[in-house]
Amino acid sequence: MPICPECESALDFEEDEVEEGDVVVCDECGAEYEVVAVDPLELSKVEEDYEDEEEFREEEEE
Repeated sequence: MPICPECESALDFEEDEVEEGDVVVCDECGAEYEVVAVDPLELSKVEEDYEDEEEFREEEEE
């Protein structure tokens, strides 16, 4: 089971059930990580303004 780099708690998800681009959240500290690669599993911390950027991109596409 993957470990949260922020608080070192186990992240509650199955490695074989995620895909690149998925976002997983640590139940203990709330840190969000994007799945960058699945084999081997690689996570990248999502910046706080990540959701704002996605909303902005969606508005630009309309």
